[in-house]
Amino acid sequence: MTGIRTNAIPSWCPGCFNFQILAGVQNFLDKQLKSGKKKQDFGIAAGIGCHAKIFDYLSLPGINTLHGRVLPTCIGMKLANPKLNILGFSGDGDAYSEGMEHLVHAARYNPDIKYIVHDNQVFALTLGEPTPTTEQGFVDKTNPSGVQVPPINPIKIMLGAGATFVARIFANAAQVQEILTEAFSHKGFAFIEILQPCLVFHSDKGYDSRFYNLQKSGHNKSSISAAFAKAEEFDYNSSSSKIPLGIFYQEKRKTFEEIKSKKAMKSKILEELWQK
Repeated sequence: MTGIRTNAIPSWCPGCFNFQILAGVQNFLDKQLKSGKKKQDFGIAAGIGCHAKIFDYLSLPGINTLHGRVLPTCIGMKLANPKLNILGFSGDGDAYSEGMEHLVHAARYNPDIKYIVHDNQVFALTLGEPTPTTEQGFVDKTNPSGVQVPPINPIKIMLGAGATFVARIFANAAQVQEILTEAFSHKGFAFIEILQPCLVFHSDKGYDSRFYNLQKSGHNKSSISAAFAKAEEFDYNSSSSKIPLGIFYQEKRKTFEEIKSKKAMKSKILEELWQK
């Protein structure tokens, strides 16, 4: 197999927005290969859920890991081989429920990995249970009276945890390709949330009429206060508020690998001095 796509036949539902995400990822990776990179320059990881099927459709080395453990898997690959370009995939349940503890600390540590969260605000693979981003009032078989607790705001959480690249887009192939280009030019942890309806369990909430582009509106992505203000505009609960898309925040900071490398070098020097 020389191309990015494998021969596996996608098993997503017809019309699933994961096809758009796959197309955007494929277009980005195809361009990377044409520019001289090789497949072995990349490493991918995916968790458990509808999102994780993307692992079967990309002909790249990686690990289809445990539920909620995408980030420690990605960090392990990066520490083992710092030259790899690491891309992780999670769903909103995988990232914000089982994987939340890893997400917060990955933002703190700032490993040079790129992390995509497919957020359809529902556990779709297990037939429609709510996730941490499900809106209040959502009815399913486990919540016949509707979800009572408010959803989390992942953008605010990432900003508060210290992520150096925080973005949100819609499940559109062109947007996916564009944001990956930006993310891979950033050295550090890049958090990318992709809003996507689930056609079966959490359909379109009128997203199209509510989106606007942060960069086209003059947003200052180097301002943490401006980023928090924009993150407040959509609380994952409202069905009418505007939804900003694009890069909320970006800053330069030492990566986890750089810090670990210096510590390892210092330990080696001390060991050599001790032996003398």
